[in-house]
Amino acid sequence: MSEERDCPQPSTQPSTLAERSRLRRQRIVGHSSSSFEEAELWDLEFWQSRSPQERLSALVAIHRDVEMVPAARRVGTGAGTGEDR
Repeated sequence: MSEERDCPQPSTQPSTLAERSRLRRQRIVGHSSSSFEEAELWDLEFWQSRSPQERLSALVAIHRDVEMVPAARRVGTGAGTGEDR
């Protein structure tokens, strides 16, 4: 006889930066190519093998990273102090 309980379900989203980083490292796929053409072909095949949702998710993540670059440059180069590079 089984008994139903109201147990909280584990979150599908990792809660800490360390956990998110660990999960991201598990998903990393690498490849070594002997030419730019070979690398481009591998890259195309890799992304075509991913679902539309995975491709869109990667695009959004890259977009977020790119948006952070100008702010990081301002912080790292002494913005507003005349020391900008």
